[in-house]
Amino acid sequence: MNRFFPPAEPQQLGHVADAVGAQVSDPAARERIMSDIMPLDTAGPEHISFVRDAKRRKDLETTKAGAVFVDPRFKDIVPEGCVALFTKHAGNAFGLAAGLFHPSAMRPRPLTSRSGGEIAASAIVEDSEGLEANVIVEAFAVISRGVEIGRGSVIGPNVVIGPGCTIGRNTVIGANTTIQCAHIGDRVIIHPGCRIGQDGFGLARTPDAYRKVPQVGAVVIQDDVEIGANSCVDRGSRRDTVIGKGTKIDNLVQIAHNVVTGCHCVIAGTVGIAGSVTLGDHVTLGGGVGVRDGVTIGTGAMIAGYSAVSEDVPDGATWGGSPAMDAMQWIKERKAFLRLIRAATTSNS
Repeated sequence: MNRFFPPAEPQQLGHVADAVGAQVSDPAARERIMSDIMPLDTAGPEHISFVRDAKRRKDLETTKAGAVFVDPRFKDIVPEGCVALFTKHAGNAFGLAAGLFHPSAMRPRPLTSRSGGEIAASAIVEDSEGLEANVIVEAFAVISRGVEIGRGSVIGPNVVIGPGCTIGRNTVIGANTTIQCAHIGDRVIIHPGCRIGQDGFGLARTPDAYRKVPQVGAVVIQDDVEIGANSCVDRGSRRDTVIGKGTKIDNLVQIAHNVVTGCHCVIAGTVGIAGSVTLGDHVTLGGGVGVRDGVTIGTGAMIAGYSAVSEDVPDGATWGGSPAMDAMQWIKERKAFLRLIRAATTSNS
C-alpha cells in the first residue's frame, strides 16, 4: 500500500479510452472496470499498461495486463484476453490515463492537515483582506502588505511573498519559495525552493568596477504554468519577465531578466536562459541547454540537450550542438570530424 497517496480511483475502460483518444479493440469490454495503471511486467487483469515501441515486444507477448495502449501495428501480438487500446501515442495515452486513476497526485497537497480557509497561527499575514475564500496558509509563511491571493490557493510552509504581489486561484506555492514583484495566474504550480522576482543580473561596467543597474520590472506568470523545484525567474529591468500560459519548467532552471516565453513551452532541467531572450510558442529546450542573451527562438523550435544557442533559431527548426546549428548539419559535421580522426589515427599507426 502506498503511504503517500490515496488508492487509485477505478475507471471504466471505455471512459479511459475516450478521455485519451484511444480506440477499444473489443467494444464489449468498454464497461469493464479497471483498478489502476501498471508497467507491462507487473500488470494484472485489472490493470491498464502500454507499449511505447518494438523494444517491448516480448513483454507485450507475455503480459497479463487486462488492457494495453498499443500502436495498431502491434495488434497481432497482443495476448488473448488483453484488450488493445489503439493509439499512435501509447506513452502519452498512458500518462494521461494516470491522471484519471490518481487525480490527487495532479496537484501538490498541503503539507499539513489543513482545510480551505485555514491560516496557521505561526504565519504572518499583514493584510488578510487580500485573501479570497478557502486559501490555505501553512506554518511560518510571510505574506506582506497588499498581497492578493485567489480562492483555493495553497501557500506552503516558510513561503515569503513580497508587497503587492498577486496570486490567482487554485495555485500552489511550494515550501520555502520566495516571491516578490510578481503576478501569478490561476492553476499555477510552483514547487519548493523557487525564487521568483528577485533582481536580474544587470551590471554596468565602469573603469574601476561593475555597478549595479536597477531592476524595476516584474515577473508575470500566466495561467497553468508549472515551475520545478529550486528554479529561479528574475524580474525584468525595464520590461517584465513573462512566462507564457501552459509552460512547463523543470527543476534547477535559471530564467534571467526580461525573458519572454510563449505559451506551452517545455524547458528541461538545468537550462540557463540569459537576459532578454524571447521564446515563441511550443518551444522545447532539452536538459542543460544554454541560451545567449538577446536570442530569439522561433515558434515550435526544438533544441537538443546540452546545446549552446548563440544566434536566432527559425520557427519549427531542430537545432543541436555547441554552438547550436541545424540538427542535420550538426550530425554531418560530427560524422566528418570522426572520419578525420580515424584517418589521422590510421596514418600515424
